[in-house]
Amino acid sequence: LMNAAVAQGVEPAQIAQHCDSVSLCFSKGLGAPSGAVLAGCREFVAEAWRMRKLLGGGMRQVGVLAAAAHLGLQRAEVTLRRDHDNARRFAEGTSGLLGIHTLDSPLWSINLAAVETNIVMVDVQGAWPSPAELCDRLRAVSEEEVAETGQAVSVLLLPWSAQTVRAVWHRNISAHDTELARRKLEFVARKCRE
Repeated sequence: LMNAAVAQGVEPAQIAQHCDSVSLCFSKGLGAPSGAVLAGCREFVAEAWRMRKLLGGGMRQVGVLAAAAHLGLQRAEVTLRRDHDNARRFAEGTSGLLGIHTLDSPLWSINLAAVETNIVMVDVQGAWPSPAELCDRLRAVSEEEVAETGQAVSVLLLPWSAQTVRAVWHRNISAHDTELARRKLEFVARKCRE
């Protein structure tokens, strides 16, 4: 909800007005250690409360967690906008740096129009490497990589489907980290072609 609101430049309530219920996780893009909120009509929330109690849910002294969630909400627009900008930078490049879209690799393609928030879906071309193999290579650090690039970079992406890899940005990934990830992908692509 928060990523969609920031991407569209609207208040979350403008999106949620079309829904019967909404949940918001504070530990994803907002950066709180845990927590979520559920909203809906009185009967819906009462039933959710009853089910939570029935299943043994509940915590005590959660003020510290609530404070972290509150801080995350206060900083949501700035934090999520930075995540969106980093995802866009990774995909298309900015300030003279090439994005992975412009690296012109036969291994992948990206639909830039689909990069709207902090998520970049990379379509893996061909049978090799598979999304899982590509993710393994991005995660691994070799002596050859350190010798060639002078850095040891491990990038964690998710094999999303038989032909797709998913990259997601969060508050702990900087613009510098984003550039390191792009360089690592370029390095892995070069090694795969060799």
